[in-house]
Amino acid sequence: LLRTRKCQVSIFLLCVVAAASGQIRYSIPEEMRKGLFVGDVAKDLGLDVKRLVSGRARLVINDNNQYVALDQNKGHIVVNERIDREKLCAKKSPCSFSLEIVLEDPLELFSVTIEIQDVNDHSPSFPKKEINLEISESTPTGTVFLLDSASDPDVGINSLQSYSLKANDYFVLKQHTRTDGSKYAEMMLQSGLDREKQNKHTLILTAVDGGEPQRSGTVKINVSVLDANDNAPVFTLPLYKVSVLENALPGTTVARVSAVDADEGYNVTYSFSKSKAGISDMFDINENTGSIFVAKEIDFEKDKKIEFRVEAKDQGGLTDSSKVEIEIIDVNDNAPVINVMSFSSPVSEDSPAGTTIGIINVKDLDSGENGQVRCTVEGSVPVEIKSNVRNYYALITNAALDRESLSEYNITVIATDAGKPPLSVKKTFNLKISDINDNPPVFPRALFSAFITENNSPGVSVLSVNAKDSDENQNARVSYILENSDVSGSPISEYVSVNAENGDIRAVRSYDYEQIKELTFVVKAQDGGSPPLSSNVTVKIMIQDQNDNAPQVLYPVQTGGSLVAEMVPRSADVGYLVTKVVAVDVDSGQNAWLSYKLQKATDRALFEVGLQNGEVRTIRQVTDKDAVKQRLTVIVEDNGQPSRSATVIVNVAVADSFPEVLSEFTDFTHDKEYNENLTFYLVLALAVVSFLFITCVVVIISVKIYRWRQSRILYHSNLPVIPYYPPRYSDTLGTGTLPHVYNYEVCRTTDSRKSDCKFGRAGSQNVLIMDPSSTGTMQRIQSEKIYVSNFMHSICVVYSLRCTYSNHSYLTALFSAPLTENHSVFSDIPFFALALETIYLGICSLMKKLHLYIVHVKYLLFRV
Repeated sequence: LLRTRKCQVSIFLLCVVAAASGQIRYSIPEEMRKGLFVGDVAKDLGLDVKRLVSGRARLVINDNNQYVALDQNKGHIVVNERIDREKLCAKKSPCSFSLEIVLEDPLELFSVTIEIQDVNDHSPSFPKKEINLEISESTPTGTVFLLDSASDPDVGINSLQSYSLKANDYFVLKQHTRTDGSKYAEMMLQSGLDREKQNKHTLILTAVDGGEPQRSGTVKINVSVLDANDNAPVFTLPLYKVSVLENALPGTTVARVSAVDADEGYNVTYSFSKSKAGISDMFDINENTGSIFVAKEIDFEKDKKIEFRVEAKDQGGLTDSSKVEIEIIDVNDNAPVINVMSFSSPVSEDSPAGTTIGIINVKDLDSGENGQVRCTVEGSVPVEIKSNVRNYYALITNAALDRESLSEYNITVIATDAGKPPLSVKKTFNLKISDINDNPPVFPRALFSAFITENNSPGVSVLSVNAKDSDENQNARVSYILENSDVSGSPISEYVSVNAENGDIRAVRSYDYEQIKELTFVVKAQDGGSPPLSSNVTVKIMIQDQNDNAPQVLYPVQTGGSLVAEMVPRSADVGYLVTKVVAVDVDSGQNAWLSYKLQKATDRALFEVGLQNGEVRTIRQVTDKDAVKQRLTVIVEDNGQPSRSATVIVNVAVADSFPEVLSEFTDFTHDKEYNENLTFYLVLALAVVSFLFITCVVVIISVKIYRWRQSRILYHSNLPVIPYYPPRYSDTLGTGTLPHVYNYEVCRTTDSRKSDCKFGRAGSQNVLIMDPSSTGTMQRIQSEKIYVSNFMHSICVVYSLRCTYSNHSYLTALFSAPLTENHSVFSDIPFFALALETIYLGICSLMKKLHLYIVHVKYLLFRV
């Protein structure tokens, strides 16, 4: 307890702090307990404790033993382990060790020296328990006998201070101090010895130090009195100086000492003086020849010079001593040592050139050129090494880093000294490059396309898009987003959906090929970086057609309460074109290829239907025996799998005159209740049509006169005349009692630019519409102009087609159709009436009320 208190008091009394140019010094006693305070470096260096923490302050101690440690949070240096001054410095005084405090960002270096004060914890001790001396009785008074020196590891006042000899009548003690401060004792004979009186003397030698409390050690001296030998050996040299390499092998002779004894018959023996302990461990001496040789390996880094004394002794016990100084020559036997102070890994790939990634400390225990070290970086890496502080080197990047090119580097630092031969050491650092989000996702191609059949199930997977991101972890996590766009006025999200995780594209609804043929939209791939990077890709989904629509019959039109009859004269030849069944299929491809078959007929031997064109023709000569009323059932099938079909009923009247037809199809009764309003509208319509007719006649005559005049002018000129023929001009004469009507029609789907076209010829000869419930008379029909009836009939047919397919160019199909061998276009109506039809249809499209009127007129005319 007393010792502990003294140590604590010594901390404050002996601690000396000197701060100048970044250097401080502390003084502490040895044997302090772990954790005791040594010094406040933060305060003494004028540093903030936060600077110690942020700079990752650390202690660098030259020795392997970590005697002290740094408390960063308080800025104190505390004892880390028990310090034994004698083990650390032996007899060296003052005893101290140096350490360095290293701070980073920026790099700072502070030197700290800690002096260890000696504590009197060792007693003086002699190498032997007893000292045996043989002294000749003839030894004159005043002869000095060198005694074994006591050793005390302590230094200063705590070291050996004095010797004392137990009082006796023959010997007195003399004390001496060497140049190194060590003390040794000699025993001098003060009165002559008389072997005959006393042949042995026992003395007690006490060695005392100066510590508190005082410590001592004793040794017993046994003196044997010999017969007279009046000459002692004498060394040839008082001092022997030699040198030896530190790597000298054991057994290597270092020096040879020699002593001469004037007496005869006395052999001299040599031995190391006991004045300095430990020498016999490193060197040995041949006691007969005086040769000194190496006993074990010598280390220059521990001892640079060794001094000791050699004693020569004759058989009579007389001795002499001489001093030997051995200088140790350094050799390059220590390779440099690399100590890592700090190393940062991983390093962000966007770190600029010049970024410090590590600090190392390189030491070489050798001296001179053998201790001069040069550091280099091996291989081609974007790192170089620089030194701004002695023995400290910084690893600095010298180029931009790219994790995608190389994600890690093995940096090998080579430290080489300047010795001959040079020694080197390698230290490898593994530097990992951390990722930043500097690469957007990349699609393997610019366009993804897929096919899907219409009428699909909602939620079915169509295709998957995938993008790769060369970054890693969260920066490479790709999410897929459907970009906003419109399809036919609706957002694309109503048609498809994209899985954000895997890019799976699914159909949200069931598609209809007849409404939409393809979907084109954009998918964005976005990574999970901050900020996120993205790229786009175009996706095209082509919808494939299914046979989901049955054919639709355009002609003949099936009316609710009326019968549509095609007239065939009895004089018709074989192959006579009766009519043409016109049908369309809104599907595409082979699903829209139509075929026509005659399913039922009143007389199957009389008519046939064209498989591809739907033309109904006679297959034999019509006779008088054939029934007037013929009913044909035609089935229209498409080429889909499975196929779909539609049926149409065609009524054919085999007759040469209207009365014959009417007698077969109608029951003629006089209609007493004639609708006066309808008659008024009919008369008004006829008046308007007549006015338009006369206007067209005037215009056409004017055009004809103008063209005639132009042709006359051309005729009177000398230019060559090229005859002009109107396109598709044909002059055909109708056969039979009634004139015939035959035209061509172009039928296209809603999206006519992209769908397949089907051209069909709609034949209509002598079309009659009869209502069995009508009660008119033939006399009323004959009172009207026959051409007005046919004219109004043509208007109604064309207008009914227009109302059904309002978005098709039915007028173009009507007026551009070529003529057949049996009929011309509206052959029963003059050319001017045909022009009037066109004008009249324009009026009808603009007047909604007149539309209703035309329907009533059509109904009225055909009832009559």
